[in-house]
This record gives sequence, C-alpha cells and structure tokens, in this order.
Amino acid sequence: MPNSKKSFFTKFARTTALYTGKPITFISAVGVIILWAVSGPFFGFSDTWQLVINTGTTIVTFLMVFLIQNTQNRDTEALQLKLDEIVRSIKGAKNQVLDLEELDEDELDKIREEYLKLAEKARDEQEKKKK
Repeated sequence: MPNSKKSFFTKFARTTALYTGKPITFISAVGVIILWAVSGPFFGFSDTWQLVINTGTTIVTFLMVFLIQNTQNRDTEALQLKLDEIVRSIKGAKNQVLDLEELDEDELDKIREEYLKLAEKARDEQEKKKK
C-alpha cells in the first residue's frame, strides 16, 4: 500500500530529520560553535564576528522548525491512522472515536469526562474485588 513516489520535499524533510537527529550532527554543531568561539580573538570579537553566528543559527533554526513540523505532521497522521485501524478492527470498540482529532476542544473534553468516569468506575470495581 505505501506509495514509493514521494515528493522531493517529503524525501528531503525525512532525510534531514534523520541526519539531524544523529549524535555526529550534534557533535559537528558543537564543533562549529567551538571553532567560532576560538576564532573570536582573530576577528577582535567584532560585530561582524557575532553577526555570523547569530545569523547562521537563526537561519538554521528557522528552517529546521518547518522540516521538523512536516515530519511530525506525517508521523502523527500515520500513527492516528494505525490507531484508527486498531479501534475499527476490535469487536465492541466504540467506532465513534475514530475521528476524535477532528473535534473541537469542548467536544473532546466531554468525551474525556466520560472516559474518566469509566476509569474511576473500573478502579472502584477493582477495589471491591480486592476486599
């Protein structure tokens, strides 16, 4: 069922997220910071020297936010679909919970209250069995 034709951005976002999460990438980033800090005396700790790191980190952070969000959105949607399939396939499950992510906060709060009551009732029954 998975479609092997992925968009360029999807491939790019997934690959970037994969590599930026590796220890070597973190170590490389720390190395860049150390190199920048060590170069400070050679540039007289000038405004330009400071601007280089500020601009670089701002650009990287700005772009990474969108890549991470894209990856997170896909992962969340895939997880939601898997959970929906599990709920759908279990006999006796409440199929009306399949699209909870589409409800607004008030509707979710009402359903959550129902489940909290069910959990409390189950705990009470469990306590009665222990006695």
